[in-house]
Amino acid sequence: MQVRQSNISLDVTLEGNKAQRMPSFRQVGEKQLPNPVLCMAWSPKRDLIALASTTGELLLHRLASFQRVWSLAPSEHIGKEITALAWRPDGKILAFSLGDTKQVVLCSVEKAEILHVFHMQNPVSCMHWMEVTEESSVLGSFCQSEDESKLFLPKLASLPKSYSTTSKLFSEEKSDEIMNLLGEVRLNILVLGGDAGHVELYAYGMYKIATLPQVSGSCRTVSLASDLKSLAVITEVKSAEDHVEICFVQLDTGLLSDCLPELTRMARKFTHISTLLQYLHLSLTCMCEAWEEILMQMDLRLTKFVQEKNTSTQVQDEFLELLLWGQSSPELQALLMNQLTVKGLKKLGQTIESSYSSIQKLVISHLQSGSEALLYHLSEVKGMSLWKKKFQPLGLDSTAIEDAITAVGSFSLKTSELLQVIDKSMKNFKAFFRWLYVAMLRMCDEHVPPELNKMTQKDIAFVADFLSEHFSKNEQLFDRKGKYFNVERVGQYLKDEDEDLVSPPSTKDNQWLKFLQDSTHLRESPLLFPSFPQKSLHYVKRMMENVIELCLQKPAEVIGKSVKQATFLPLYSAPQRSENTPRLFELPSLWNDKKTKMHYVVFCMPHVLPHKLFLLRKASDPNRHIPNSVASLHLSRHLDVENAEQRPRDVYSCLDARYYNDEMLTVVLQGTEEDNSRSVLAQVPLSSILDCERGFNWMPNMRLDQQSGNIPCQGPMLGNQRRELDGMKAQFVAVNGIREVACVLSENLRHLRVFEMDMEEEDDEPQNDTAEPDTLDATMSSQGDENAEGGNDEAGITEEHLESEETSEL
Repeated sequence: MQVRQSNISLDVTLEGNKAQRMPSFRQVGEKQLPNPVLCMAWSPKRDLIALASTTGELLLHRLASFQRVWSLAPSEHIGKEITALAWRPDGKILAFSLGDTKQVVLCSVEKAEILHVFHMQNPVSCMHWMEVTEESSVLGSFCQSEDESKLFLPKLASLPKSYSTTSKLFSEEKSDEIMNLLGEVRLNILVLGGDAGHVELYAYGMYKIATLPQVSGSCRTVSLASDLKSLAVITEVKSAEDHVEICFVQLDTGLLSDCLPELTRMARKFTHISTLLQYLHLSLTCMCEAWEEILMQMDLRLTKFVQEKNTSTQVQDEFLELLLWGQSSPELQALLMNQLTVKGLKKLGQTIESSYSSIQKLVISHLQSGSEALLYHLSEVKGMSLWKKKFQPLGLDSTAIEDAITAVGSFSLKTSELLQVIDKSMKNFKAFFRWLYVAMLRMCDEHVPPELNKMTQKDIAFVADFLSEHFSKNEQLFDRKGKYFNVERVGQYLKDEDEDLVSPPSTKDNQWLKFLQDSTHLRESPLLFPSFPQKSLHYVKRMMENVIELCLQKPAEVIGKSVKQATFLPLYSAPQRSENTPRLFELPSLWNDKKTKMHYVVFCMPHVLPHKLFLLRKASDPNRHIPNSVASLHLSRHLDVENAEQRPRDVYSCLDARYYNDEMLTVVLQGTEEDNSRSVLAQVPLSSILDCERGFNWMPNMRLDQQSGNIPCQGPMLGNQRRELDGMKAQFVAVNGIREVACVLSENLRHLRVFEMDMEEEDDEPQNDTAEPDTLDATMSSQGDENAEGGNDEAGITEEHLESEETSEL
């Protein structure tokens, strides 16, 4: 049987032989960028497109006149080599990966703000963020349980603006944004593929639910089926010295599909836990900022006095002599009158008291509230782990969860201990500063207010207790840097070090600890949380994070081991990729059709059959067979339909092809070698490729290009759906079928054109396609200058525009 090939022309709307066809797509924007573009991706919900340049800058542009909404500059901390982009399905979060730092970043679309960063063992080469479409009645009850948790748990307080704005990575509303990272209840998964064949799945973009077995080669494209039954991967396997094999791999992820309700509940809880850990980290950062700038002043001044003191007496003796006899040594008097001064002492006392109060509020409203929420969610996860029939296949380990609960309990105890230290330090500092203030007034022969002149025996005991505790003769009070650190007892809890506390709280009068030591059963009871009295708050927090991390890793390992390779199909051989060509723009293109529940792969074989476009179909269910799984399209057309057999045909090669919607492909075509500067943007109906009467039998142990002659081939049936791209040597395209837009990128990766695909140009509308390159560059440069000058206005209207757009969509 011969291959059935249609000879229908691309031009079917001719009005006579001399009639001119109207362009099918309306150009709505054009831009010349200063730096080449490496990645571009349309928002799934809005008229926004994200661009990543070779300099590491991330740009967000709007469809209307291709206006820039915001830009995120590269940094040494985050990275400068963007390798992949992916939008969260609701369009509110943008994920991108960095190759130089091996990090993945989640960025808020409304504010260009980094919300979450996590590290990878290997660089990420591709990513895909999908949303589960399968409905389940169990998810309804899960939504109700989410509401119940909000009833039991208080709303977490926002971080103080004065502290969080001083950090480079944190903004004043960062805590609220972090808690909103979960989005809606419906499960969404971020799939990350690496150069070494590593694939990882992250629920809600934050919690790793699976580390999949390593696939052959490096990952070029990944796509997780919407029903979670399989994961499709396009890999690049090195074969000969200068060639690689492009292969299609299908991994069976049936466990995710079978346990969807349980997976959603577990992922939701663990993502809550991940966001709470980030919230505690930010809160502790604010506490450190409140302490470092203010409280260290007292420590540094007294340290200098200790180091410069030439007398044999101790610091404690100097202050005790002043307390008992009202006399001071010349060194102490010089410290008080020249370095501290009366006004300086008064101001220092006020700032220290204010700082203590701020830290105390952060401990109560942030650390303790966050640890309580952690205990709540971990306790619910423990209950889930005990339901072994439902959750044991997912790898929930009750023992590891109990260890995590114990670690959170220890952190909560340490926060309570810090509150007691703050309360005691505030009382002692107030008494000490009041007495020292009066003593300095007397040194200056100034009037002492009557209300300050009276000191009770209790006040004297407070001052004496403060001097004995903070100015001890113990040599351990000097840390390795030579500072007299014992002056500030609260600060030692906030130091991120493994050493023991310099001045741990005294427990000799603690009746509860004495009772525990005398009770054999309670001393060894697992119901009691260990307190770690010799360690800092930072140390206990890091220990808690490590234990929780171990708890979170177990399900990812179990789920990953359940994934098996179902299909491995070598497609074709090709030369190794040029370093100047972005990998993300290269074919094959991979996507998953939610309606038909199939994986589609569109690709070309430029070194075997350059004028054909191939389409591969595989069911998302590995056990489901699809007839006629491979077909092809011959990229040629006749100039005149009436004399098709007598006239020569224009032959094209496909440069890029992307999935537009359930019925259409968007392709960028290039003319023959004699006319390779001719570029065409076209829409190809999938039916024109799949409408084959003859099937294809894939021969085992052979690449597809070695049996390409047996693949069914169709002729194009494009009709009006094409447009000549005059004045542009196009190379790549990014599309959004929901918004009906496409963005075409030139071969030099700098020139962009945006089209509305279902609109036609009007007769009186000027055509921007024929603009000369020099004129175009000048125009775009002037637009860039205007954007730079109006940067503040642009940033100011960003959030308002996005919110109004979202409101209109709803």
